[in-house]
Formats: sequence, C-alpha cells, structure tokens
Amino acid sequence: MTGKDIRLGRLFSGGNATVVAIDHGEFDGPLPGMIDLPEVIRKVDPCVSAVLLSPGMMKHCGHAFSAKGAPLAMVRLNWSSHFCFHWDYDQGIAVQAASAAEAVALGADIVLVCLTLQTGSEARDAANVELFCRLTGEARALGLPVVGEYFPARPDRVSPEQLHEEVYRGCRIIAELGADLIKTYCTIKFDEVTKACPAPILGLGAEKTPRQIQALELAERIIKGGGRGVVFGRNAIQVDDPAAFQRALVDVVQGGKRPSDAAAAHGLKD
Repeated sequence: MTGKDIRLGRLFSGGNATVVAIDHGEFDGPLPGMIDLPEVIRKVDPCVSAVLLSPGMMKHCGHAFSAKGAPLAMVRLNWSSHFCFHWDYDQGIAVQAASAAEAVALGADIVLVCLTLQTGSEARDAANVELFCRLTGEARALGLPVVGEYFPARPDRVSPEQLHEEVYRGCRIIAELGADLIKTYCTIKFDEVTKACPAPILGLGAEKTPRQIQALELAERIIKGGGRGVVFGRNAIQVDDPAAFQRALVDVVQGGKRPSDAAAAHGLKD
C-alpha cells in the first residue's frame, strides 16, 4: 500500500467519512461560534473522521490531532476569492496558500484543493486548473490524498437546476484532473453526480440550517444519493452542543441511523 492508500483507509475506516470544517476564518475572519479556534476545536468529538482547517491554524490547533484515535488533519492549500461572500466577490480567483510539503510539515494527513470553473474568463479558468494540477501533483508525490473541492463561483445566483448541471460536469472534470475524492454541493439530482464520477464524493453542509434535524436530514440525503460522507462546518459547530450533534451526524453518516433516531439518542433539542 502507498501512503495515500493508508491515509484514505483511515479516512474511510467507518465506511463513510464525517468531516468537520473549521476553515471559515480563512475567508470570513471570526464567526459566531468560531471566535477562539483552539477552544472551538476542543469541542470537536474524536468520533469524527477528519477536521478541515487552514494551514495557519494548524500550529494553534495541533493538540486536536496528537492523541491516539484523533481525527485526521485535512488542510486547505489554496485561497479562493469566491468564498469571501461578505465582499461580494464573484470571479473565482484562486491562489496558493500553502504547498503540499508545508502542509505535511504542519502535520496534515490529507490536503484539499479547490477548483472553480465557469468564472466568465477562459484565462482564469485555465489558471485555476493549472494551480489545481500543480498542487495535486505535489501532494501525490508526497503520498497525500487530495480532496478536490468543486465550488461554483456564485452558487447563490443560480437556480437549483443550473447548480446541478455545473456540479455534475465539474465533479467529473476535477476527478479527471486527479482528485482522489471530491467535496461539493448536494444537488437536486445528487445521485446523477455520484454515478458519473469515479471518485468518492463528500457532500458539503453549506448554510446553517434553522434546525439540527434538518442538517441530519441533509446528511441522510447525501448518503442515499451515493455520497461517501459529509463535510459540515456551521451546522456542526454553531450549535448548543457541537459534540452531541457530531455524534448524531456520525450515527447517520456511518451508522445508517434515521435522523430522528440519531437526534433523540444524543438529546438534540431543535
């Protein structure tokens, strides 16, 4: 087995993967529930498969990954302007934030590289592909699995049908470019996305849902649609008891429990 195989085996040791994302500060700055990140990460339950965070926060949050049985560290390598929703950016410009070698030195087990296409500029799309392929190649040489994040430039400005069409094409493209697994939206016909893509797909949580049961229901839809796991951020952190929600999420994603049963088992209130 290669180093990549070993790390992927650990990520999917529970059958499916449950990832908690706390990298929002790289684009938004401090958010409610994510002000003191070293303290926030102490609320991440060790039952989850991995934690996604920015390279600069690894040195502050490394305690979360140093114990036996701890989640894997998933580190984001590029910075993309379209995540800065508060600045209303919409061009999808991506730049390198860290190299794969730097991520390994920080303690990363897995790296994530985002790709946005259909930005309105052929040159920008090509530059984004070049950056994705370069970072992916560096990670491959080091035995690191690459999560290819396919994210539209402005998903809030397209219809559900348009979002599905872009994700459907984009996931296949990013797999063809070398992603080992993919993080993207759960679309209205998510099963079409997963069937057309050879790489495992993790569905993202997107906006905070009004109720925790709704987030668990989204996770169930992702798995029933052929997804191999989830990447939840706000829904897993901006709640009264993050660890309880994360345990319920693992029950749905990895244990196949119904959302209502998982919520009741872990005392979720809303």
